[in-house]
Amino acid sequence: MTGTPPRDWDKELAEIDKLIGKSPPKASASVPVAQGGRGGAGATGAKPVSQAAKSPMRPHSVAGAWFRVGLGVVLGAAMTQWPYPNACGLGLFVYMGALGVVMFTGGWAAVSTWRKRIGLAHIAATGVMFWGLALLVRVLLPRLGYASEQLTWFCQ
Repeated sequence: MTGTPPRDWDKELAEIDKLIGKSPPKASASVPVAQGGRGGAGATGAKPVSQAAKSPMRPHSVAGAWFRVGLGVVLGAAMTQWPYPNACGLGLFVYMGALGVVMFTGGWAAVSTWRKRIGLAHIAATGVMFWGLALLVRVLLPRLGYASEQLTWFCQ
């Protein structure tokens, strides 16, 4: 030991509590305020402010999320009725691009519904993503050699 007197932690914590009490509360609520405990912000009676309380969910934002899901469902269903030849060549690549759009729309809707906490719509959006993936796999596997039927990429 060096001979320095021990610190009085109760006194130092009381000074910190005074400084915290004097400073104005921050506008940012990214870190919730701890409840209870000794001293600190919990002792001042401050309530934690959640992000949802600051920006309530607006009806048009929920409608927009459901619109994205509906768009994905309609696009996914329409892909089964593709009117153009898509066996090989340019038609095949356009069809695969359209399947990419279906998967992108499902992902876009899934992210939107996840952020807004809309469970049923999120399940539907995830289903749209997997539907687009299933249709893409149906096109890719015969061309990659993983099916009994071998198809070509380009028309001859």
